[in-house]
Amino acid sequence: MMYMMMIEKSKTYNRMTKKVVTEHVENIRKLDDEGKLEICGVFKGYPGMAGMYILKTQSRQEAEEICNAEPLVMGGYATYKLIDFQIANRENNYLL
Repeated sequence: MMYMMMIEKSKTYNRMTKKVVTEHVENIRKLDDEGKLEICGVFKGYPGMAGMYILKTQSRQEAEEICNAEPLVMGGYATYKLIDFQIANRENNYLL
């Protein structure tokens, strides 16, 4: 199982400082270095949505801890929804 963190902009999203953005990017690098980040990115053209992470963790609780430690969330600039995400691919016959 993987987990999708959907990052939603809060009312203060546009007031982010350069420091917070730097902390956010450092957090992404850390998660990637630890092998816990499958992919991440921003949404263009979807009002209210900032972006998403696909997380590879041992448990939903670990994924929740990562979400709560995200600098954008900690600073009140964003909220999130955590969604269980099962990959469909050739190896599992696309979940058939």
